[in-house]
Amino acid sequence: MDAIFKALNDPARRALLDSLRAKDGQSLMELEEQLDMTRFGVMKHLKVLEDANLIVPRKVGRFKYHYLNAMPLQEVIDRWVEPLLARSAARAMADLKQELEKPMSKKPDFVMQTFIRCSQDALWDALTKPDGMANYHFMANRIELEGNQLIYYTPDDNKMLVCTSIEETPKSRIESTFEPHWAGPDVPLATSSFVYLIEPEGPQCKLTVEHYDIPEGQEGVADGWARMMSGLKTWLETGEPANFGSAA
Repeated sequence: MDAIFKALNDPARRALLDSLRAKDGQSLMELEEQLDMTRFGVMKHLKVLEDANLIVPRKVGRFKYHYLNAMPLQEVIDRWVEPLLARSAARAMADLKQELEKPMSKKPDFVMQTFIRCSQDALWDALTKPDGMANYHFMANRIELEGNQLIYYTPDDNKMLVCTSIEETPKSRIESTFEPHWAGPDVPLATSSFVYLIEPEGPQCKLTVEHYDIPEGQEGVADGWARMMSGLKTWLETGEPANFGSAA
């Protein structure tokens, strides 16, 4: 919390976060052009934001790109804001891995990261076995595994999402397609892809999600990831199903 408040207590760093909120995945050169300071000054501010886990860097080739990580801010809201508003605190976060375990030829459109206090086995099972997924998903109340596909259904039993596993490194990495169906069977939506990265760190695991090739009009998946990861953290750390609909 101290690192987060320190990072936010500077207008230049807040401007950097605002810029990444408007356009995620910017390079140092792009960010430097927006601030009236030297490259070294921008780098120092980015380092403070990175130390507070408010941004996540990703190096692709010779360039490093910076992504806004909303998870720490959600933790601040959950701890300090929502209790004051007498709202349910059944939210949690999911963490993103900073080091790619497999080289990617392009940069992700969206990155999110957080820490979950659980074992590597428990996190892997939660992400791959459908039996418990309804305990943390913000919309799907039924998930079925058919071959290498996870199929998510809404409470009214309509298909909302199909995720086909492309490649898995047991307990460390999952690469999957992201095929939305929430607009209905007669409204085809473009398919994208995402990667889960799991890294154990003592009594907790760092979880990273990277989403690639997000089609125009599907930018709202960022909110979906935040809600799903929040529910995952709640369920794994407390054993209680996440509840996104009821107030305290």
